[in-house]
Formats: sequence, C-alpha cells, structure tokens
Amino acid sequence: MKFVDEASIHVIAGKGGNGSASFRREKYIPFGGPDGGDGGDGGSVYLEGDSGLNTLVDFRHRRIYKAQNGVIGKGQQKYGKKGEDIYIRVPLGTMVVDELNEVVLGDVTEHGQHLLVARGGQGGLGNVHFKSSTNQAPRKFTPGQPGEDIQLHLEMKVLADIGLLGFPNAGKSTLISTVSAARPKVADYPFTTLYPNLGVVRVGFDSSFVIADIPGLIEGAAEGAGLGVQFLKHLQRTKLLLHLVEIAPMDEMPPEDAIRKLEQELVNFDSDLGEKPRWLVFTKSDVLDQEEAKKIVERVLKELNWTDPWFMISSVTQTGTDELVQSIGRALDEKRELEEEQQKQWESLPGSEI
Repeated sequence: MKFVDEASIHVIAGKGGNGSASFRREKYIPFGGPDGGDGGDGGSVYLEGDSGLNTLVDFRHRRIYKAQNGVIGKGQQKYGKKGEDIYIRVPLGTMVVDELNEVVLGDVTEHGQHLLVARGGQGGLGNVHFKSSTNQAPRKFTPGQPGEDIQLHLEMKVLADIGLLGFPNAGKSTLISTVSAARPKVADYPFTTLYPNLGVVRVGFDSSFVIADIPGLIEGAAEGAGLGVQFLKHLQRTKLLLHLVEIAPMDEMPPEDAIRKLEQELVNFDSDLGEKPRWLVFTKSDVLDQEEAKKIVERVLKELNWTDPWFMISSVTQTGTDELVQSIGRALDEKRELEEEQQKQWESLPGSEI
C-alpha cells in the first residue's frame, strides 16, 4: 500500500550551454580576432513551500522534473541565455533526502520558502577567453557542465500543535470531527484513517490550534507492523500528544496494558518522542455508567502512577470535550509565552546579535 505522505522523484538540473569558437568578420577589420561568447548556465531545480498543499499525492503521477538547458554562446561575444529554473511546490513540513548518498538536503517549513535541490551546470567558455600574445586566433572553447542529477525522497511530517495518538478505534477521528471542521472517515472497524487529517480548533475569538488525527497504530508499529513507522514520524513535530484510550475496549485489553504497549512503541521509534508531553484521554465514556467509568480511570491512573493531565470524554455526547480543548489552549499559550521569554533572554545576551 502506498501512502501519500512519502514520495520519490527524479530531478535533473539543466546542462550549461557550450562556449562558442567564433571570429570577427567585418569588412574594415582585417584582423578581427576571436569573439566567441560563453554558454548560458543551466536551470536549477527548487522546491517551494506551499501552505495550500497537505499531501504528496501529486508526485504519484509525475516522478521526473527537468530544468531547461543553457543556450550555446554565439559570435560577437554574445552570451547564451540561462536555462529557466523550475519550482516544484510541496506541502509545508516536507523533509528532503538525497536517496543515493542518504543525506538530508533540507526541510521546507514556511510558505514561499525555496530549497535548492539540483544546481544547474555552468556554461562553457567562449574562445575569446583563450586569446594570448602567442595565440591570436584560438579555436579552443569549453563545453557546458552537466547539471546535478539527483533522486530525491520526500517525506512530509505534519505541522500540527497537537497529535492524536492511539490504537485503532480509540476514537481519534470522532474527536477531531467533534472539535474541528475536519471530517475524517469514521467507522466501527480499524484503520479507517489511512493518512493524517488536520483540523483547526477554535479556542475563543482570536485563538486556535491545529490538531492532527494520526492513523491508528498496532503493536510493532516502530518496526513497520500495520501502517508502520510512516505515521509515527508525523508525531515528531507536534508540541503535545493526546494519548487516546478506550475506557471499555472491544478487545477486552485493560486500558493500562494498551497504554503501556503504545508507550513502548514511541520509545522504540524515537526516545525523544517518548519524552514529549503527553496527556491521557479516556474516550467513549458514554458506553458505561459514570460511576463505573470513574472507577476504571482511577484504577488505571493508580496502576500507571500517572501524574500528568488526564481527561475523560465522550465525543458522541461531547461530554468533557470543551474542557479538553480549553486546557490545550491554555497549555499552548503558556508554552508560547515561555518560548518568547527565552528568545528575549537570548537576544539580550552579549554577542547574540552576531
């Protein structure tokens, strides 16, 4: 199965135009000499960030991108025209890797950002450059250089504030459809989400945050089981993880066991991801009596020795969802204020303006 958040493309920069070996031939200039111009440089290939895109699906239909070659130089010291650059639009959050050398070329994170991925070849020199006192009529010129030819691997990591984490059927899609305008596929069977969905959640009049519905994971996801590591990667850029767990799971696995298994998947994939702030969200509380639901939650929290924030919600009845959203908004505001304060302190240090 192919996923739209990863793609491989072949980019070819333009070849530089050859230099010209030309001589002046004018009626009243008997010893005209060389006048061959340089060739034009080949066009380069750039990736351009576009906030209007949210998947790499377009690259499944077109895999090869080639910039224009430079034009050959001409007589009268006329330089060849430079080949036109091409700009390939990609969604924000796209990481670019040179597949052959396994080198990360860069990250596209801002709208309008340009990332050079293949440089055009340099144009050749015309024979005018090779004239000397001992060689008044040089026929030497140099050919244009080939442009860079690179196989790229594009990998999009969702740029979201909040990532929803959980096993299949934990209620992630239902939650995001409840608190935002996103409308992911919702059904009572696993893997209804096959690629990340983004939703904008409003908190008050002038505040909002972006939430990402990450496809459900299964045990062994860090080693590629199920939907594999493709979607664990999306969680790396989020500021806060909401770990959703069914309060009364259909497979009868105790919630505390489900939580431990998914915690292990995070650590197996990326130890830093395991340290990211994570809140517990017990979902589908409407399927149980409230007293019974509270007892289960208390038991799980005690079993895990959980001290971080936790919530009990029902996306169907919208019980607890507003409290969850407001708490997230406050936490993000506090984090933003802390980052701004740290930035000001850094800028005030001697030498920080260098």
